[in-house]
Amino acid sequence: MNIKKYMAVKGEKPLDSIVVNGGFCGIFRKIACVGDSLSSGEFESHMGGVTGWHDYFDYSWGQYLARDAGCTVYNFSRGGMSAKEYCSGFAAENDFWNIEKRCQAYIIALGVNDMNEVKNKNYEFGSIDDIDFDDCNHNAETFVGYYAKIIQRYQKNQPKGKFFLMAMPNEPSLEEEIKALYEKHREMLYKLAEVFENCYVIDLYQYAPIYDEEFKENFYLAGHLNAAGYRLTALMVESYIDYIIRHNHDDFRQIGFVGKEFYNENYKW
Repeated sequence: MNIKKYMAVKGEKPLDSIVVNGGFCGIFRKIACVGDSLSSGEFESHMGGVTGWHDYFDYSWGQYLARDAGCTVYNFSRGGMSAKEYCSGFAAENDFWNIEKRCQAYIIALGVNDMNEVKNKNYEFGSIDDIDFDDCNHNAETFVGYYAKIIQRYQKNQPKGKFFLMAMPNEPSLEEEIKALYEKHREMLYKLAEVFENCYVIDLYQYAPIYDEEFKENFYLAGHLNAAGYRLTALMVESYIDYIIRHNHDDFRQIGFVGKEFYNENYKW
């Protein structure tokens, strides 16, 4: 057995190694996926000239991850979801803020619909200055303000939980204004990971395959992923989180104590 494969590999990029059975994602017993259609296993149908959109959670990358890693994964998501809508009623209406539903890890995959709203000037993108670190209810009504509020609300429920902030993949066919917003979104995730504890970036924009025409011919169903596309996304998410854990073993050493009284701030190995 080559134990080195399960530690940090010098010079390794996040998706150089694709894991089996979820890799070290298996150290989490409960994970929440906060997201939109791409977190919900949404398929786009076309019948009799009518287009339909259907959230099939069993096909979501989160549920593939759950089956791979043997953990429980919650779909805190819905097609069309935005950070604004999530904070403005969706999470409360679905009881997602309930402390009884707290998890050891949260994967936040929001931004596609928000960037369209920002483009259409329905609200502003915002900045780190929009965050009230003492009371998230005072965050500005911008994308950054809403996104940060999600982190803050769940960190209040689970102070030592781990947060994985997902950047959107690179799609060459995107119009230039949206592509620029995707890049701005990615940059903001890194800033949020700096100002909030226990936050890490899943940078699919930089490290995932480019979502070009060849990619879409294989892994898309109209404007959304097909079943194989969601399966592939699960493999990328699992492998990226496995990479983060292997390169930050100390951060995850006490994951079994998260949410329990035995978590020790002064624990030294």
